[in-house]
Amino acid sequence: MFKENLPYIHNERTLSIIKPDIIHYADKIEEFILGKGFSIIQKRHVHLTPEQASEFYAEHYGKISFPTIVSYISSGPIEVLIIARENAISIWRELLGPQNVLKAKVIAPESLRAVYGTDDQQNGLHGSDSFTSAEREIRFFFPNTVVLPIPVRLAVKDYLAKNVNPTLLKALTEMCKEKPKDTVLWLSDWLLKNNPNKPHLND
Repeated sequence: MFKENLPYIHNERTLSIIKPDIIHYADKIEEFILGKGFSIIQKRHVHLTPEQASEFYAEHYGKISFPTIVSYISSGPIEVLIIARENAISIWRELLGPQNVLKAKVIAPESLRAVYGTDDQQNGLHGSDSFTSAEREIRFFFPNTVVLPIPVRLAVKDYLAKNVNPTLLKALTEMCKEKPKDTVLWLSDWLLKNNPNKPHLND
């Protein structure tokens, strides 16, 4: 059972697509992504067939814009990235700006779609709109990827400070007092005997 006071901050993952008409800006957009505190976990270049594009955008099937969306995304190579940071999905969506490029230029002129987008259909970039969508979309392009949140560095540091370092400090203090010949063996035995998470069985 996990302790309630263990750190629980995690990096969230989302999918980003740099669409065909702005693929030549991929390096610049990657620099922007990294500059906003994201990590790029994986990336790949791919040219979707219309069938693959239809599968990816299946939730839009039946809309008037569906054929245009499929034609656009399959018109040339795209760059697909898994990016991660705290609150990745919401922050990336905010950085993208509104899907409507004209609206983006008015209310979020520094957003990526305002800068790189052309119109409602050719808006330059894609970002997952929810955790469920991110999970599905990441698996579509990266089927072997595990889409679990990854620990933030600060959370790992806090975990070590609260749950590992105190026990390790006691062990090293005892070892300095006893001065064993085989320090590695002594330390491993001590940690095994004094593990605070070791279950205590009643006789």
